[in-house]
Amino acid sequence: MTYQQILDQGKECLRQAQIPEADLGAWYLFAECFKMDRARFFLCSQEEAPSDQIDRYQSFLRGRLRHIPLEYLIHRTEFMGLSYYVDSRVLIPRQDTECLVEEALLLCKDKDVLDLCTGSGCIGISLAVLGACRSVTLSDASEEALAVARENGLAHSVDVAFVKSDLFEEVDGDFDIIVSNPPYIARKEIQRLMPEVRDYEPVMALDGGEDGLFFYKKIMDQLPGHLRRGGMVLFEIGFDQGKAVRRLLENRAFVRIEVKKDLAGLDRVVCAQYEG
Repeated sequence: MTYQQILDQGKECLRQAQIPEADLGAWYLFAECFKMDRARFFLCSQEEAPSDQIDRYQSFLRGRLRHIPLEYLIHRTEFMGLSYYVDSRVLIPRQDTECLVEEALLLCKDKDVLDLCTGSGCIGISLAVLGACRSVTLSDASEEALAVARENGLAHSVDVAFVKSDLFEEVDGDFDIIVSNPPYIARKEIQRLMPEVRDYEPVMALDGGEDGLFFYKKIMDQLPGHLRRGGMVLFEIGFDQGKAVRRLLENRAFVRIEVKKDLAGLDRVVCAQYEG
């Protein structure tokens, strides 16, 4: 079979199964399997492909037909222009979360930063690579998630600290900036998520309690012991949580509270300053 025939069959296979973004997914799996970019494909699309690589591609397609996320199949995703390793131990970084990093980049130069609930490490490591921070600490309750974050830290050669901690329990010291993308899906909504998320991504990284606000409340209650006076906290939020998270901050010692929107015009980030 030629490369063109293989790719065409992959697209049709995923289309027939009504897999989201079938053509794009077929291409990404193809490109990973055959180590091929668009330019090379244009030149050799009519050449015969090695049979062992065809078998691997078909294995990828079978996984995608079971709704295994593409990123877990190829163990890689792009975030803030950087490549990150991912697997089922961590939530897959989303483009929406780049809004949180972009806001933090405006503030983090020469600052001590804590990335709470770090998961894959994409937030804290991106800040360490791009933000000229004084220090960056990455914390998560899951040792499995931290193993992935450490792997990504090594891949990007960043000097960051890793702490296994249930929120602030094992976190020492205080910080100028605390960023967090905590679990924020209301528990009753999890079963309504697309199967790629519901069946494969770690539930502990999704489940925000009955109302989706459990971790925001818990983090805010503990922030005074870890956020310096005048310091900033930045949260990613669900698109319908802006007003609720703002109210939670208003009821505590926070000022300059702002709700920022993502590229789709939806509430995505809440920033606030700790008055102390």
